[in-house]
Amino acid sequence: MFGYIQPDAPYLFKKDETLYKALYCGLCKSIGAGCGQRARSALTYDMAFMSALVHNIRREDVNIKRAHCALHVIKKRPIAVPDEITVMLGCINTALAYYKLCDDKADGDKKGVLRHLYKKGMKRAAKKHKQAVDIIRMQMAVQSKIEQAGCSIIEQASEPTAVMLRELSVYVLGEYSTEETEALFYDIGKWVYLIDALDDYDKDVKKNRFNVFYNAFGAESKKQAVEENIDELTFLFDSLFADMRERLSKIEFAFNHDLTDNIILRGIPLKTRAILNGCKNKNQCDNGDKYEQEKS
Repeated sequence: MFGYIQPDAPYLFKKDETLYKALYCGLCKSIGAGCGQRARSALTYDMAFMSALVHNIRREDVNIKRAHCALHVIKKRPIAVPDEITVMLGCINTALAYYKLCDDKADGDKKGVLRHLYKKGMKRAAKKHKQAVDIIRMQMAVQSKIEQAGCSIIEQASEPTAVMLRELSVYVLGEYSTEETEALFYDIGKWVYLIDALDDYDKDVKKNRFNVFYNAFGAESKKQAVEENIDELTFLFDSLFADMRERLSKIEFAFNHDLTDNIILRGIPLKTRAILNGCKNKNQCDNGDKYEQEKS
């Protein structure tokens, strides 16, 4: 994943902040156990969110214990004990990191050389969860073809990532997968692709790399693209948020879901506003928030 899925921290309960951090640390240990130590460096908080969501939908409680870790050797901290779900998500995280770096290499990005760090871990992931790795590989290949064709249709460009998350949700949720969970993961995948493209707009234009928003709008900067197309962008993201809310309300959770509600209902829209407005924190976005002004 890309690290965009984050909570609205000021509105996060202390218990949920503790759970969130514990899940992150637990995933780090799970990646080490399942895919090797190098693969741990690719972990993002996106997967901590996915862990909270999947555990809750699958009705599997998280076992948290205080323990040391490689980065915190003096003081023990709450860490989720690795289980089947976290090892599986760790494998998925490793495969996503590997194929993303392969894509970077194809785009001429120097970061692509780092893919070798995860090659061995990706092979271990494929042995444990071949179906999940195959889903990632196939949808990334579809994504590459669409981008090589110079696609300028926003919905079409975001489809492979959306489908990838939907198919991965079916795999990880198993018998608990429903039409509503599939749609929610589809929406999240679509949002991740679009917000990454918008965030990278100026960098992609400068380096002459594919960016669907540039192909669609033709503006020389993200600021110009947002200002000239705010109505279309507002409709695009608001439609996604509305569908996420609807799907989320129909999903049956086993435990308290304040953490995932915070991230989906508050964190994702907040991150969207931040990137649309070119600000890095909530306080900046609260001042002169064009996105909110256009909606009102």
